[in-house]
Amino acid sequence: MKKQITLFGLIVIATILYSCKTEQRIRQIGFYNVENLFDTIDGPNDDSEFLPNGKNTWTSIRYEEKINHINKVFNEWSNPLIIGLCEIENENVVRDILHHSDKLKNYGVVHFESPDARGIDVALIYDSLNLKKIQSGRLRFTLPNMEAPSSRDILWAKFNNGKDTLFAMVNHWPSRRGGEKESEPNRIEAAKTARVFIDSILSVNQNTKLIFMGDLNDYPTDKAPGMISEILNPMITAGSGEFGGTHNYNKEWNILDHIMVSNGLLENGKIKAIQNSGKIHSYDFLLEEYKGATVPFRTYAGSKYLGGFSDHLPVSIEISFP
Repeated sequence: MKKQITLFGLIVIATILYSCKTEQRIRQIGFYNVENLFDTIDGPNDDSEFLPNGKNTWTSIRYEEKINHINKVFNEWSNPLIIGLCEIENENVVRDILHHSDKLKNYGVVHFESPDARGIDVALIYDSLNLKKIQSGRLRFTLPNMEAPSSRDILWAKFNNGKDTLFAMVNHWPSRRGGEKESEPNRIEAAKTARVFIDSILSVNQNTKLIFMGDLNDYPTDKAPGMISEILNPMITAGSGEFGGTHNYNKEWNILDHIMVSNGLLENGKIKAIQNSGKIHSYDFLLEEYKGATVPFRTYAGSKYLGGFSDHLPVSIEISFP
């Protein structure tokens, strides 16, 4: 009888241990346009507005408040695996986010300096305890009718977890300055560059797990994002959030911040994106009322300091992760 009980107990323990080993966890992959995260140091780029004696009176106190605001957003995410960032000045400001966070202490950084005239870049942070960075790089493109590039590079990184490989891309496409239609060729050029890279990856293995994220400065129905959604699956839609968008312009909400994934990330392997998990986060502290409308609570309105977060709302998806 004792032998039977002992054998039964061993079976139960073995089952529990096996279940714990194979249990999938839910993780987030997110993106956030943090809006002008500059340090207070005069750099080689055109950062004169964001210096202590500049137009915006950008002091260390305001800078630290901005860092704390960004971490307040990330603290709402239970278990982020990867977070893409845009409108960051350099790698140091990204590392300041990590240094001021208990949750992100073990996260690595992927960043490259881009040729953007204002000196704002994209970056990526990742859980270095669960992802091993294998390779990373940047994609640079020349804007039409310009002799040299003047926009943000597209960042990419390749990670491993066990036998699974995951590619991540972070984008901040050219703005609509000068007019939506007039500036559209710039975003189409960015889309072409991203599309060539994605096609090259998927041509080697159509089951490749790839996540594409960023502020595309275009809506889902526009031509440039459509060049990507032809081959990837959009995860952020009007139904992903309370207001139907990530950005408010002239009291109208729409989606500028996108996350798209390959079929391989939806269908194969242990790392899988969860269908319909796209989320536009509209925490109360990210919003304010302006002239009767609910809008993102931003850091500045012109040169007037508001002390808010960003003019964009963050977005995320959920993935099943071993």
